[in-house]
Amino acid sequence: MSRTAVPAPVLWALVAAAILRCWLMPLPSSFWVDETATAFVVHYGAGHPSFAAAPQVPASIYYALPKAAERLFGFSEVAYRLPSALLMGAALWAVARLAARLIHPGAAWFAAFACLALHGFNDQAADARPYALGTAVASLGVWFLVRWLDAGRWRDGLAFAVLAALLWRVHLLLAPFYVVFTVYAVLRLARGKSAVGWGRVALIFGAVALALVPVAWQAAGLLGHAGSHVIVAPPGVRDLANALKYGLLLVCGLGAWLFRRRRRQARPAPAAADPADAALVLCWWLGPPLCLFAASWITGASVFVARYYSIGLGGAALAATLWASRSLTAEMWRPAAAVLGAGALLAAGQWSRLWPMHQHSDWRGAAHEVAALAADPATPVICPSPFVEARPPVWTPHYGLPGFLYAHLAVYPLPGRLLLFPFEDSPQAESYAAQLSGATLAPAGRFVIYGGAGQSGFWWKWLASRPELAGWKSRRVGDFGDVTVVLFAR
Repeated sequence: MSRTAVPAPVLWALVAAAILRCWLMPLPSSFWVDETATAFVVHYGAGHPSFAAAPQVPASIYYALPKAAERLFGFSEVAYRLPSALLMGAALWAVARLAARLIHPGAAWFAAFACLALHGFNDQAADARPYALGTAVASLGVWFLVRWLDAGRWRDGLAFAVLAALLWRVHLLLAPFYVVFTVYAVLRLARGKSAVGWGRVALIFGAVALALVPVAWQAAGLLGHAGSHVIVAPPGVRDLANALKYGLLLVCGLGAWLFRRRRRQARPAPAAADPADAALVLCWWLGPPLCLFAASWITGASVFVARYYSIGLGGAALAATLWASRSLTAEMWRPAAAVLGAGALLAAGQWSRLWPMHQHSDWRGAAHEVAALAADPATPVICPSPFVEARPPVWTPHYGLPGFLYAHLAVYPLPGRLLLFPFEDSPQAESYAAQLSGATLAPAGRFVIYGGAGQSGFWWKWLASRPELAGWKSRRVGDFGDVTVVLFAR
């Protein structure tokens, strides 16, 4: 072994440290709002009438996993998130093996640390939402597709077919990933670099297409309502650039070049990479964000949300590894991977706090604070919905609980007299708030606002300006990230 070689135990220790810090230690932190929706689906079922406002939410095979975890370990944030951590371990393995097959035999460690350097990749491992399942199914699907086209074994082809048939059932916005599968298979066949012919590929892909017909029918039925679920503005060029993770590519590409120069080693001979392999990496990296970017502008209903295109992050890590391969010789892969791994651990570890949070949304802590402030069950608690679907006529002041629009109240219950407000301001909402202000809030002597920072902040300002509350004092209580608790008192 070279004096500069990095032993495998050192690399394994870095991987373990990154997984412990970035994946496992955030598991006990509070659910963020969409994770409360996961718990609502598990506890009340996809057929609950409140999902009529958001039928796309329970439309996933994912919910069988937290349901099974709750049966095994009971209800907790850790139990619900554990399947995602295991799935992202499988995805990390698949990306590493693909780097060794597609880029360089020594590139596996480097690609794994490139994944661990991405916040969005780590975030999925501690998220009780479908995205880790989607990333794992997609990554393993690519792995089995490559193996099948390499060796022609039917078991690999069937494994790919099963995974490809499942992918769209995980989340309806994962459809762009089928472009990755198709482009790679066609290029391999067109170049005569496949152990299987057009007939067998057509058979497998045809079977996948037939299996996806029910999902396509479901997606078509939901398409007309897409505009009512938009949570972000149409993306700009800067949003697209950020989605492509250019920072990781610059760090890995330029860092590898500087690493080689510092070690005063000659540039490696250009690898004779197959164009189909390079196209696979590029499609995986560029395809999901570009497709959602285009769809957002073409349809007018923006779906350009980081978690929706996070399935492309494995491709971004492979693209960064591919660029680094232009500078790294065979003996440099492990030292470069160790440097990248240490940097990823330092950058992604949330070292400003002892226990890192999964999201900056402490609904659990805020609910505990509200419980203390509203120990008297007569205390009014204003609860704006954190879900965009909570608009009239779906929302009314008499919205029935438990309901999806207030899923967080079912997961972290509150005492007090709950007053349900919509997601955003409207004439109906202001009329209701004005009525409450004089008839309910002022006589109570104190009340609490509890909700997302944007919604709570609006009603805080609005109610503070009401004449019947003149002379009252109001203050924000505690620090719960993007969840706000406001106390009004006479």
